[in-house]
Amino acid sequence: MRHRLLQAAACLALLGSPGVKAGPAPAADATWTLAALSQAFEQEVRPRLQVPGAAVAGYRERLQQLLFDLDLRLDAPQLLLLVDRSPKVQALLLFWGSATQPWQLIGASPVSTGLPGRYEHFETPLGVFEHSLFNPDFRAEGTKNELGIRGYGRKGARVFDFGWVPAAKGWGDHGLSVMRLQMHATDPDLLERRLGSAQSKGCVRISAAMNEFMDRLGVLDQDYEAELEAGRRLWVLRPDRTPTPWSGRYLVVMDSGAMARPAWSPAPR
Repeated sequence: MRHRLLQAAACLALLGSPGVKAGPAPAADATWTLAALSQAFEQEVRPRLQVPGAAVAGYRERLQQLLFDLDLRLDAPQLLLLVDRSPKVQALLLFWGSATQPWQLIGASPVSTGLPGRYEHFETPLGVFEHSLFNPDFRAEGTKNELGIRGYGRKGARVFDFGWVPAAKGWGDHGLSVMRLQMHATDPDLLERRLGSAQSKGCVRISAAMNEFMDRLGVLDQDYEAELEAGRRLWVLRPDRTPTPWSGRYLVVMDSGAMARPAWSPAPR
């Protein structure tokens, strides 16, 4: 049975927003190549990680096995995000592939996942999580909390929402509860330098540049692209998008169990 953690939520919030004008988003550009996508990642995403071939092969093998175990056959080539939540790794790997096309690494970047030990801090849950209109994305307001931190990053940064999911509590009895799993930017001035270490309440924090790359290129926008093709307008999508033909929908979180920090994923200074 496919491991889909979806909530039955209304999608109408994405079909229009008072006071927001959104022109039609461009269709996926068929001229994209994997080389061009990798080059765009290289040029635009900061910070980046250079993952050696042996490590990539290990992640690819585990990814293929997980998808097989879940009977999740991805017939069309698409993009997929894999996060290694191991405290010694804390990395995101962007893959391209399908059930018949070997998964290829496009690029990698450091993240921050859940840091247990405090109230309302969860372990980032393991599994395959679907990005869909059942859990509409939104954009950061850029407001600061009592510590002067912009929890979702700069104003306008996209918050990728995966809905309410089971997760182990990082406090108390450490039993199973539920948390809202999101992937989002973090404060670029105060917290982005900590990427590469566990810091969050359970969500996956990424850099502002990685957030921008995912947003503009429609990395996980397969469901959103289908709505656009049906003639619907989604206010959350930016008008200057340049999506590839390979928009995916899955975030995979695993834990490599690394006992030592690999050289390719250095600890933040």
